[in-house]
Amino acid sequence: MVRKHVSGPFVFAVRDIAHRAGEMREFDIEVPAPEKWGEGLVSVGKGEPVDLEVRLEAVHEGILVTADVQTRYTGVCGRCLTDIAEPLEVEFQELFGYSVGEAIDFEVQDDHVDLETLVRDSIVLSLPFQPVCQPDCPGLDPVTGEKLTAGAVPETPIDERWAALKALTPDQDDVAARPDVSRTEKS
Repeated sequence: MVRKHVSGPFVFAVRDIAHRAGEMREFDIEVPAPEKWGEGLVSVGKGEPVDLEVRLEAVHEGILVTADVQTRYTGVCGRCLTDIAEPLEVEFQELFGYSVGEAIDFEVQDDHVDLETLVRDSIVLSLPFQPVCQPDCPGLDPVTGEKLTAGAVPETPIDERWAALKALTPDQDDVAARPDVSRTEKS
């Protein structure tokens, strides 16, 4: 079957399998993202390649679409603001029903199915809300704004109003060295 571009790269003609339960067609295509998808720290940029493996199956109620979508998202780490680029793979399955006068989410229109909304929504919903460059990214130092190294914990400065209380609390080394301080365990 030759794929016709009726109104966009995500539109597939189903005239030859419509109302023929059991018929199936498969497609492997690569198309550029028509616009930026995503609004958070990461997104799929306009023109980024989107690979689709699509299977269209005719069933009694309509056309069952199964798709595997692969692309790449770019943006910044939510902790240290380092640039990141990661692959993204999503799958979806949706029934495009034949129009029979009842309201359905997706329907076969003019012997075609348009997958752009499904592809876009699947990708956007799969983007990480708080992306990180690595799982244990330490982030930025809140005082200097410099990227922390692994294992480094920034020292929290003491508010000057509480500094006088520091003189009233003994160091833990002093407590351990004093023999008059007894420690009892609670049962």
